[in-house]
Amino acid sequence: MKDWFTIDKIDETTYIISEYRHPEETHCYLLIGSERCLLIDTGLGICNIYEQVRKLTNKPVTAVATHIHWDHIGGHKYFPDFYAHKAELDWLKGKFPLTTQTIRDMVIDRCDLPEGFDVSKYEMFQGTPTKVLNGGEIIDLGNRKIEVLHTAGHSPGHLCFWERERGYIFTGDLIYKDTLFAYYPSTDPEAYLQSLEKIAALPSKRLFPAHHSLDIQPEIAIRMRDAFRELKAQDKLHHGAGTFDYGDWAVWL
Repeated sequence: MKDWFTIDKIDETTYIISEYRHPEETHCYLLIGSERCLLIDTGLGICNIYEQVRKLTNKPVTAVATHIHWDHIGGHKYFPDFYAHKAELDWLKGKFPLTTQTIRDMVIDRCDLPEGFDVSKYEMFQGTPTKVLNGGEIIDLGNRKIEVLHTAGHSPGHLCFWERERGYIFTGDLIYKDTLFAYYPSTDPEAYLQSLEKIAALPSKRLFPAHHSLDIQPEIAIRMRDAFRELKAQDKLHHGAGTFDYGDWAVWL
């Protein structure tokens, strides 16, 4: 674990840039097109992700956030061209519902920090996006087209990204193997179900989460959808219902 970032290749023009030295194990995804590139999430911002991107491409890069949480936008400071959903613009203007000290505590929690890192200087990224997303947009990279899907639930403006031609779905914090968070005041369990309905209906061939295990198959979206449907039928799909464990994943409501 000498290096902060770990890079894995999905195919010749798609890469995973991971941060395994933090317990969040955040994954960012670089999609290289013929004209420009899309970087889905930028990680914690503890080390410079831009340097890693430049090892893989010299084309222009647009950063996009699956959602405006500290562990997904830390490297946005290196990318002046970035997109974000309209529902979370206030979080980019100092209105994120956690204090700076709380975020700093989470940054260093159980983390194998790089030498010389000073958490007292860590700030949550703030800025104005070059494009505000609503969902439904197509991001054209030249020979690759990425569809923006508004998938609220984990957060109000959460986004997934669908590349139909390759069958790739990038799911952010909506879907991953571990405990899904849907208990914060800013989460919406009912919206979460609707978003899972949307993702489960896609003919996806590969699913790429924002955290933890990359050994994950698209069928998990169907299992999650079905579990959320059952929770709703049992009148348990609401804040305060508790934690429900389904083996390779769980949800905290």
